[in-house]
Amino acid sequence: MSSLLRVLLIDDHTVMRSGLRLLIEQAPDIVVVGEAATGHDGVEQALTLRPDVIVMDITLPDFDGVECTRRIRTAWPEARVLALTMHAENVYLVPFLEAGGTGYVRKSAADREVVAAIRAIARGETYLQSEGIQAIVDEHRLKPAADQPGPEVLSERERQVLELTARGFTSREIGEQLALSPRTIETYRERIMEKLKLDHRSQLVEYAVQHHLLG
Repeated sequence: MSSLLRVLLIDDHTVMRSGLRLLIEQAPDIVVVGEAATGHDGVEQALTLRPDVIVMDITLPDFDGVECTRRIRTAWPEARVLALTMHAENVYLVPFLEAGGTGYVRKSAADREVVAAIRAIARGETYLQSEGIQAIVDEHRLKPAADQPGPEVLSERERQVLELTARGFTSREIGEQLALSPRTIETYRERIMEKLKLDHRSQLVEYAVQHHLLG
């Protein structure tokens, strides 16, 4: 069985899709299995191909990437979606994450970050640049904490993993800081989500902000 990561591209610009395909397929472990130019076609291909990662432009000609992500995640909750954006994060990023998105890369940084982001999201991580984390902080700074268990239900180690995850560190980076394996960090994260009754990993950042865990 092939171990290649399977990627679907959704972008209405042919040149952008071609460039992304060339960039992504330079990586020996990733293959592009489909392309779509509209949100409607993207939803259909996502549900048919079931790729490991969907790379999607936020701006599409029929409906935007937020709505496209929402439709895909409603029909296929396990989908992993990476957004490409040129827009201000506080306008698009928070709605995208709330729709079930799992990370984003600015188009200006795609040549440097898209492959790393695809790999991280395929591992089940949320990929956020520092501006994205700040957007979530800004969005939820004045909101009351949700009706969820408080941080006191977590062990000290679980709180450390939660805080480092919310600050944007990957499982590998957290493991290096805490002298634990990436798989152990993933196990901690799964336990944290179960204790806090969270459905998506992107909610970990929101939870940490709402409960003032980032200082």
